[in-house]
Amino acid sequence: MRVGLGYDVHRLVERRDLIIGGVHIPHKTGLLGHSDADVLVHAIMDALLGAASLGDIGKHFPDTSEEFNGISSLHLLEKVAVLLKKHEYTIGNIDATIIAEKPKMADYISFMEENISRVLNIEANAINIKATTTEKLGFVGKEEGIAAQAIALITDAI
Repeated sequence: MRVGLGYDVHRLVERRDLIIGGVHIPHKTGLLGHSDADVLVHAIMDALLGAASLGDIGKHFPDTSEEFNGISSLHLLEKVAVLLKKHEYTIGNIDATIIAEKPKMADYISFMEENISRVLNIEANAINIKATTTEKLGFVGKEEGIAAQAIALITDAI
């Protein structure tokens, strides 16, 4: 068994869609980034890559590459799944937390879990997503950004 930890944060800005867990969430601002800036999926990708000792998303999907400009993070997650399979790893489970003051995530979490389980080809009950606020403290509390953290368990496919 191998465990990896992922963390990501993106700034909230006007004139960007808010996409978290592959779900478009209606909001006055969205996350700024080279891709769709899906903070949750980025944290999950880093957790999976870290568990497999394969580096991080910056190594595999650099923000200097036009190939990844505006790309769906779910598409990048699919590439991570292929990489894990190539190295003969199986995903055991993923636990993740979205850290956002607003908008509230409760209505969207089941859709996020469905998207991620579909892309990774794992059971939905192997993914747990939670959301919390920072009680108006820090950049998240001031609604300047959103963060996410994830932990993933993988095993050798043997």
